[in-house]
Amino acid sequence: MFEALKQLFARGDGAPPPSLPDGQRVYAVGDIHGRLDLFEALVAAIEADDAAREPAETLIVLLGDLVDRGADSKGVIDFARDLQRRRSVRILAGNHEEMFLRSLSNIETFRHFLRHGGRETLLSYGIDRRQFLEASMEEAQALAHEAVPADHIAFLESFEDMIQLGDYVFVHAGIDPRLPLDQQRSSDLRWIREPFLSHAGSHGAVIVHGHTISETPEDRGNRIGIDTGAFMSGRLTALTLEGTSRCYIEAVQGEHGAITTALAA
Repeated sequence: MFEALKQLFARGDGAPPPSLPDGQRVYAVGDIHGRLDLFEALVAAIEADDAAREPAETLIVLLGDLVDRGADSKGVIDFARDLQRRRSVRILAGNHEEMFLRSLSNIETFRHFLRHGGRETLLSYGIDRRQFLEASMEEAQALAHEAVPADHIAFLESFEDMIQLGDYVFVHAGIDPRLPLDQQRSSDLRWIREPFLSHAGSHGAVIVHGHTISETPEDRGNRIGIDTGAFMSGRLTALTLEGTSRCYIEAVQGEHGAITTALAA
């Protein structure tokens, strides 16, 4: 399942393996997409794992796309805000956060937003389903304006585009491999797939990202993708980094709805 990890340090160029500075620990969480149930279970597993290790400067990084498609985007935002109040948490802006924010002022973006999971997001704010489904596009946008509180909008607007720690760079979608890290465009950091996904060369750092779904975490040496499609697969993944070590924690929904968590080396 995690066969790529066996090749973790097989770089062949004599360079030391990628690492975080001593005393730092990072848990990077893939795309949540409104799955509050999986998010809560995964955070509980992260808390337990962190408590079982030696004390460290621990950071949780959410890789973006907290909203859309799943049933409880509002609950995910509330939970993420609470988590950030009591822990060190940094959050990246995904393309779905971008659509959500722009949809409130642009009717064409609103139309696009609804086709890509935005309807579920807005219904999670308590909008009457029948009223919403029967509304015109302009009326539905007005309902969204009324339902989404200003503090949620401000929270989404606070999300970052890139986080650099040690030999790792965390982004939502990826980077343009043709540009230096300090010249990346927000549009690429939130939306890119190619030429990033197929690029085999060094990026100058290991890129940790979500956005592109894979059945299991995808470690390609120069990048690690951890979007395991939580909204449809029932699997939410976190990558744990400390020193030169890496492992994964997953929250998985079983056949009868029960959620279990597991640590994978």
